[in-house]
Amino acid sequence: MPSKSPSSAFVLKVPRDPVAPLVFDSPHSGFEFPSDFQPAATRAEIQTTWDAYVDELCGEVTTAGASLLAARFPRAYIDANRSARDIDPAILETAWPGPTELSEHAQRGMGLIRRLALPGVPMYRRKLTVAEVRQRIETSYVPYRRALAEAIESAWQRHGVVWHFNCHSMKSRGNAMNRDQGAARPDFVIGDRGGATAPPQLTAWVAEFFSRRGYRVTINDPYRGADIVKTHGDPARGVYSIQIEINRALYMDEATCVRNSGFAQVRAELAEFACAAAAQVSPLVTRKASL
Repeated sequence: MPSKSPSSAFVLKVPRDPVAPLVFDSPHSGFEFPSDFQPAATRAEIQTTWDAYVDELCGEVTTAGASLLAARFPRAYIDANRSARDIDPAILETAWPGPTELSEHAQRGMGLIRRLALPGVPMYRRKLTVAEVRQRIETSYVPYRRALAEAIESAWQRHGVVWHFNCHSMKSRGNAMNRDQGAARPDFVIGDRGGATAPPQLTAWVAEFFSRRGYRVTINDPYRGADIVKTHGDPARGVYSIQIEINRALYMDEATCVRNSGFAQVRAELAEFACAAAAQVSPLVTRKASL
């Protein structure tokens, strides 16, 4: 499957034909460390922040006509699923010169630039400079977010509707940095920010697709969807954005990050999901490729 716009920040895979109004993205599956990333946390500790192999799990969605965007940089370097203003002052050597909007994630050490790798485990030995953070925003965050916005807009211009699926993995149990600390998590969590980023009927259909295959599925609990779906979801315009969280224990050993026997099944079912979504959205298409 061809890739477009080669970049150190992301890989974009596009379908040959037919092209469906579907965009999948994986902002946290990258694990290429930029040269200026010099964390105090160990690689094993940083791996716990990694949505390992989610880009590979979604690798066959292009056969259904979907585009697939995946980050190459680690979430621990800069988090593409946070607002660019979600800057924790505790990580900085000097005050940020622009406006900031500290989220609850940042308050728990997981903002745009992570303060903690794990509970009680600092990501860095020192404070970062404003110039360092700006460099990360300009070279990694902005290219990824721009590529996603362009993929979604291109699909909308072509079809008059677009279904966007923002894909992640989650620990099988929350830790002390999570609101659901210690709780066993379902197999899939489908998030639409309480119906703000997609029609509840679509969210329910997505949840039902996976529950019919024997998975334990919840909606908006414990994940409602973060900044990417908040930014792009616009149901009134026909842009529907849904976050999908996949329990890591389904497809890998969480301690070693080694794929387990369930990997192939989850990958195949995500491909089936993309095909089912393409069939569902087809009657809603209002524009033709020739326009």
